[in-house]
Amino acid sequence: MSIVELPAAVRRGLPALAVALACVGIAAPSATAEPAPGCAPATATTAVPAAVPVLDWSENLGYDRQGNLWVSRLYRNEVQRYDGAGQLTARVPVEYPGAVRLGPDGLMYAVYGDAPTSVVRPGGVVRFDPAAADPRPEIFASGFTMPNGAAFDADGALYVASATGVIRIGRDGAVDAGWSERAKLNANGIAIDDGTVYLTSNGGPLGRVLRFPVTDPERRTVLADLSSALPGVPDFADDLLVDETGAVYVTTLSGQLVRIDRNGQSCRVLASEPMTSAVAVPDRPGELLAGTERGAILRIQLAP
Repeated sequence: MSIVELPAAVRRGLPALAVALACVGIAAPSATAEPAPGCAPATATTAVPAAVPVLDWSENLGYDRQGNLWVSRLYRNEVQRYDGAGQLTARVPVEYPGAVRLGPDGLMYAVYGDAPTSVVRPGGVVRFDPAAADPRPEIFASGFTMPNGAAFDADGALYVASATGVIRIGRDGAVDAGWSERAKLNANGIAIDDGTVYLTSNGGPLGRVLRFPVTDPERRTVLADLSSALPGVPDFADDLLVDETGAVYVTTLSGQLVRIDRNGQSCRVLASEPMTSAVAVPDRPGELLAGTERGAILRIQLAP
């Protein structure tokens, strides 16, 4: 299998390899090169530290209506709730959780089975009441291979990015098989804005960001191909979000937060540690939180 074909689960083993190399005196490459010049730099501080590095891997982030932050702890097999002061207030058991998203009904939806085991033990989506003192998950949809990203459209349908393609799920939990069959491609992170689906894809080449109309998943175009810190080497594009201006922000394996405008022009706004996901902080324009493979949650302040 070539590096272009590496699945997300293999990529998740790379931080451990980097640690091992460091232990024997071999340094892993650092993220120092920009995909393109032009962006004012962002700043980052630690919002929530990692109690146990890598074990606390923060795969994904989402906010509920009360302003609580939800964090998918991939290797702890749980989704955790944090209050505004950064205090842990709840743990929800979810097997290998991926994206965690607020649904139109006020419930939180979390992808599960974001691991190679989903080939024989299929993954899916659970949902739970985020306001409960002890939230209990229930299965909403299942039968997916390595589901990772998730996003809701304006009508409340849920789109799950998986190793076999994007899956469209109605508000009743039923899979739209016809639409999903038209969206067969390598899919990782997903966001939907103004009727357009934005997708990170690493199936060939690495680091590709695609977009297509919600109504026509076969009409895909390349928004950008991201480069890494190594000249001529593509990056692994993980999750993404779309801000209020229509700019797309992508987190990458090499530790970059990349901004892509509507015309596909990209630039690095932050060089940090490998980041898995990012979410806009409610009511705080220009501020993001980012998950990391180490497990810490970064608070990122974008330049005005």
